[in-house]
Amino acid sequence: MPAWIDFKELRSKLRFEDVLRRYGVEVRRKGVQHTGPCPLPSHKGKNNVPAFSANLERGIFNCFGCGAKGNLLEFAALMERVDIEDGPALRRIAGELSALNSPRSAHKKLTHRTPADPACGPSRLPAALVNSPLDFELKGLDPLHPYFRESNLRQDTVDHFGLGYCSRGSMKGRIAIRLDDEANRLVGYAGLAVDLDPTDRNRSKYLFPTRREREGHLFEFRTALFLYNGVRIESPVEELIVVEEIASVWWLHQNGLPNTVATMAAECSDEQAAIISSLVERGGRVWVVTGANPAWGRFVESCLRAITPTRFVRWVRLPKGTEPTDLAADDLRAQFDC
Repeated sequence: MPAWIDFKELRSKLRFEDVLRRYGVEVRRKGVQHTGPCPLPSHKGKNNVPAFSANLERGIFNCFGCGAKGNLLEFAALMERVDIEDGPALRRIAGELSALNSPRSAHKKLTHRTPADPACGPSRLPAALVNSPLDFELKGLDPLHPYFRESNLRQDTVDHFGLGYCSRGSMKGRIAIRLDDEANRLVGYAGLAVDLDPTDRNRSKYLFPTRREREGHLFEFRTALFLYNGVRIESPVEELIVVEEIASVWWLHQNGLPNTVATMAAECSDEQAAIISSLVERGGRVWVVTGANPAWGRFVESCLRAITPTRFVRWVRLPKGTEPTDLAADDLRAQFDC
């Protein structure tokens, strides 16, 4: 890493949206603005209201709850609990962020140095462990919750994915979804709201793990480094389906299309594209499926940009207002006839 970095030039090249996702923030874009709960570990007080605002075009943020504000580099420093006056640590973060602009970043994961590395400089807390295996599993999940019947999910599908309704803790009122990495290790849980009010903008459909501290260690989960259901694709396949939503994976699996993975976000990251390419044979095909999500354009564009250099990609655009979960088995399979 160079000892000198032009911070101003770096800020002009980075997309704040990419920086937010790097730290596990689910971007809720409205024009050039993102609003949502404050993700900063230093935030105090209630965190269930959209007090955090980021201008994605100008690369600046402001939290009306804790008062934090600044540019995207200062945001990254706050997320890693680094003093912005700590030059070596700030250069280290800037060097890692610069990899977001690298066209070859699909072949390397962004990692944090350990506190013992001198490049980290003095820091009050250790660097976060990213997508690290959990040392616990949620207990008492209900695999017979009415949601599954109402969603036409069979019991064998529920059991296959290890799903269950959670009635307590941070996942209360949601379907707890196991997130198992490529080594078949549980690295977190996602939560799907079963009673989501479309008018309630303060509650998201999906809830993903947040940064947490436990026994002196920091842990965080980054969706951009993870591909849902990738662990179940046991060897390179001839065809792979890529969707955005986790629930679509369950439905396609149940209807005879098990080789399906989800990005869990409105964009496919370079890291996810690298995983997708590794799961598909050379000369194989990747099907990118879009439904009713108004952000499908960004999703398709990111998939094409990141995947086409290594694999052939076909786009399946479902009828307007339709999600994969709305289609019966025959209608689903018909989408992939060519």
